[in-house]
Amino acid sequence: MAGVAVVTGAGRGFGREIAKRLSGRGYAVLATDLDGEAAAATAEAIGGCSMQVDVRDPEAHRRAARAAIERGPLEVWVNNAGVLRTRKAWDHPDDEVRLQVDVNLYGVMWGSRAAVDAMRERGGENMHVINLGSMSAFTPVPGLAVYAATKHAVLGFTASLQGDLMAAGVPIAMHVVCPDGADTDMTRERAHEPESAIIWTSPRMLSADEVASATVELLDSKRMVLALPRWRGMAARAAALGGRPVLHTSEFLRKQGERRRARG
Repeated sequence: MAGVAVVTGAGRGFGREIAKRLSGRGYAVLATDLDGEAAAATAEAIGGCSMQVDVRDPEAHRRAARAAIERGPLEVWVNNAGVLRTRKAWDHPDDEVRLQVDVNLYGVMWGSRAAVDAMRERGGENMHVINLGSMSAFTPVPGLAVYAATKHAVLGFTASLQGDLMAAGVPIAMHVVCPDGADTDMTRERAHEPESAIIWTSPRMLSADEVASATVELLDSKRMVLALPRWRGMAARAAALGGRPVLHTSEFLRKQGERRRARG
């Protein structure tokens, strides 16, 4: 029997599917979400438990960690909760900038810290913290500047935290998953916004099932950074080296995304 797993943002999308797969692997899953009813629905579907958690609150993560270890050894923590707003950087209201940074970056930091504290106290092996990044962590994404900045930071934080853990001899494996555009409620809710078109530039949108399966498979892997699909990750990294000349293609990509988004 596996131990306990915590999944933030488990009320829908990637989080719900990740929770299902972790339960299928034998983990007792604590599903958390700002929407407590949605978290409870996920928990009911998988035979787990739930908590209402605002990931912007570090103490809320600590409460979740304490609740998890009451149920058994905490072995997996997935920082999945995230928000997306698509505007040019100067068009965001201040509260949208703050929301994205607080949820996408600070939420990951607070969750990772709570997980590491709880896991270090327990000791043992086979412990994993998985953070949800984005393909936008690898390359400039005009129209998603604030969102992309938070995901760049998640990538850097995850890798740096892994270095700290290794230097301290703490056997916790850090992972970051960077999916391309995916067909989820979060992206569909932004589909009316002109700047969101760049999300649809990939040949096809990923499904929540695909992302969840790849995320949970990291428990059997030593891979720290996973791009989905991998070829897009390589292309994004290469584009990031191109500087301003590559950025001149962003308008072409946006129009391409508009056409693909319109086809649905």
